[in-house]
Amino acid sequence: MVVSPQLVVEKVRSSSLLERAYTAVSGDPEVRELLRMSNVMAVERLLYNDHGPIHAAIVAGSALEIFDILYEAGVTPSTLTENTLDDPDEARLVVLLGAYLHDIGNSVHRESHELIGALLADRILDRLLPKLLPEWNFNKRVRLKMEVLHSIYATAPAVKALTVEAGIVKVADATDMAEGRARIPYLKGKMDMHSLSALSIKRVEVERGSMRPLRKCIYDKLRRVLPDRKSLDA
Repeated sequence: MVVSPQLVVEKVRSSSLLERAYTAVSGDPEVRELLRMSNVMAVERLLYNDHGPIHAAIVAGSALEIFDILYEAGVTPSTLTENTLDDPDEARLVVLLGAYLHDIGNSVHRESHELIGALLADRILDRLLPKLLPEWNFNKRVRLKMEVLHSIYATAPAVKALTVEAGIVKVADATDMAEGRARIPYLKGKMDMHSLSALSIKRVEVERGSMRPLRKCIYDKLRRVLPDRKSLDA
């Protein structure tokens, strides 16, 4: 499956719960402004890649695709093995919300943005979840919120993901690099190894692996797998 901004729309169609959740979080005025400010901080002030709504949508779609690949391969979500939630769609909801909200902390500062994002998401989820899941009792909504906050915080490089769901979000965050997505620093005048190497990336795909359940392929303009970033089972 090719990683793209449209992927999340395709993925949520399979579930009314996910479709409602994606509509709610992507259409929320506060979330939209936090993502806008994340781009002001990251792109305009630090010359980093996009961290706004398009990035959020790409990562959310990629995360849901990775979830399905792993689940079909027999990997059980941690929320189900540890009985914090009840069914696969609820585990997917953790992945969707965590992936979409994972970068909102950049609206305050790049430093510790994962922790800041978890703190900001806490009250956002307190506001959204009762409307989105009115049939759930308070305790279950709290459990869901904690799983989402963990997946946001665990995107920090030095923080270990303690659930399958958080690990999925962490991996998906690194799949947004195709078709000019990673070129913003170069276009704004940032000349280093990372900004220049990003120019060659044409397409990123996630698919079933051979030796392991998941494989990420990064292709250059000539549709070759990049020699220094080979197709990896993960």
